Amino acid sequence: MATQGGINVAIVGVGLVGSSVISQLTTIPSLASQLHIVCLQNSKKTLLSTASSPLSLTGSSDWKSQLANSSTSALPLPDLVKSLQRITQDSKRHTVVVDNTSNESVASLYPEFLKAGLSVVTPNKKGLSGSLDLYKAILANSSPDAGLKGPLVYGESTVGAGLPIISTLKDLIQTGDKVKKIEGVLSGTLSYIFNEWSTPAGGSKKFSEIVKIAKDNGYTEPHPADDLSGSDVSRKLTILSRLVPSLTGKLPKGFESVPTHSLTPAPLESVTSGDEYVQKLPDFDGDFDALNKAARDEGCVLRYVGVIDVEKGEIKASLERYPSDHPFATSLSGSDNIIAFHTERYSARPLLVQGAGAGAEVTAMGVVSDLIKVAERRG
Repeated sequence: MATQGGINVAIVGVGLVGSSVISQLTTIPSLASQLHIVCLQNSKKTLLSTASSPLSLTGSSDWKSQLANSSTSALPLPDLVKSLQRITQDSKRHTVVVDNTSNESVASLYPEFLKAGLSVVTPNKKGLSGSLDLYKAILANSSPDAGLKGPLVYGESTVGAGLPIISTLKDLIQTGDKVKKIEGVLSGTLSYIFNEWSTPAGGSKKFSEIVKIAKDNGYTEPHPADDLSGSDVSRKLTILSRLVPSLTGKLPKGFESVPTHSLTPAPLESVTSGDEYVQKLPDFDGDFDALNKAARDEGCVLRYVGVIDVEKGEIKASLERYPSDHPFATSLSGSDNIIAFHTERYSARPLLVQGAGAGAEVTAMGVVSDLIKVAERRG
């Protein structure tokens, strides 16, 4: 393989996000010249470059057919690591593993990727929000110092897809600002539900009706309880809180240590079918209506938020009331995310980051942005 500048990119997971990453890397000339795709892997097949046969991916039909026709079955991750080490040596370029899956077993192997000298870029929340032991192992085997040549870890898109949430928090801390509180609407699905249901003027639709619409439109997981559980928010809170020095060791079991308010009524907790769940949810609309009315009587709306109160040492994912003129009530539409950083520098008015917090294209943008950062430091 001829030596070129830039870095190698090995993509694990080629679903919606992975496909969007590949599209961005192959259709933007400035990226294609610096970010060289050397591996594609899904659950069935692996497509690898070799010294004599670098990958040439020119379009969606091309790479999909190449992967489908590959003679190599999906490699066990330890074997994939060895193959990527050979490619690194042959190409004389640094290699990054991009984990586009939501697979916990892949995330648990981040320390092994890093020990092998491979950087990790990921939108998969499960590694960085898992147990504290796994998180410490990830940190211990990465080399954040820009003067070194070791592996790096980037996960901007784990919290806000393409929104600069993690990088903003890092910048605040690294420049000496004191973070007092972080709060935000961090779930695109719950953002949509509450933007439609709990409004300053009041709405005519029932909670269960909006959940059904969200499910029918693909905004929720196949089982809406996966979204209404709040676990997605608690994972994101875990990732953010671990960047705050005083809170790094606070959550030994990761997201499972975060107090999380589930919106699923207790009688529905054992329902395993998403369709059955949606059919039975109207039985509890009266309870949700009472919550909404109580908030509206106070001139407030309901929002499902994540809160990190640094001064109190409190982290929680919960249903909260906000005044009808609050940015969380007036600024959001659709499935927008919004996050407010309350710090010493931003004491009179918090620093707000807002925008689309979900979707394959914007998530892929966050992934590619992280790849560019690795290329700048290790290319």
